Amino acid sequence: MRRYQNRHRLLAISLAILAGFVDSLGFLKLDGMFVSFMSGNSTRIAVGSATSVHGSLFAGALIAAFVVGVMAGTLAASGGGRWRKPAVLALVCAILLLACLAEWLVAVPGLVTLLMAAAMGAANAVFQRDNEVSVGVTYMTGTLVKVGQHLAFAITGGPRFAWLPYLLLWSGLIVGAIAGALVYPLLELKALWIAVAGALSLLLWSARMGPLPATP
Repeated sequence: MRRYQNRHRLLAISLAILAGFVDSLGFLKLDGMFVSFMSGNSTRIAVGSATSVHGSLFAGALIAAFVVGVMAGTLAASGGGRWRKPAVLALVCAILLLACLAEWLVAVPGLVTLLMAAAMGAANAVFQRDNEVSVGVTYMTGTLVKVGQHLAFAITGGPRFAWLPYLLLWSGLIVGAIAGALVYPLLELKALWIAVAGALSLLLWSARMGPLPATP
């Protein structure tokens, strides 16, 4: 986050808001499983293998869908070249739209939330450096580690506010999750249309930013 310009930081925070919103909808629909937080689903699998906790097999399916989404997002980023951010966001928007149509037209249990997980996996490919994810927008453990590290540096004479971009990224996910929790009782997974609108807005915004700088 520290190495990015403010406009890219704001895009990352907005993407975290979208991720929090979608994950909150998935969490409430699945009664405690996640469509973006795969550490939680991994724990669910592990506990389910040793106890009678319900849903551990589907948690594995969510992880698989997330990984497929990461793969698709990585390929979209590679194919997009200097326009990789809009390319990945277009993919995220398309997958979320498929999830909306599946919720409306297809009576296949679990399909909608699997598509949600794939979209969240793809979203992590928006920010990359040297072919590696540089900003994880759907998982915040590493982000909170950065907050703690830079707070420690700040009180020992380092940069005073280097922790702030990471805290704002985490806060974005929290804000999105609160919004998802508020609208779910009213709309349930029909609220995914809001996520599609949000993803489309981010796509248009990233396209207006223009291509990434050419590398020698």
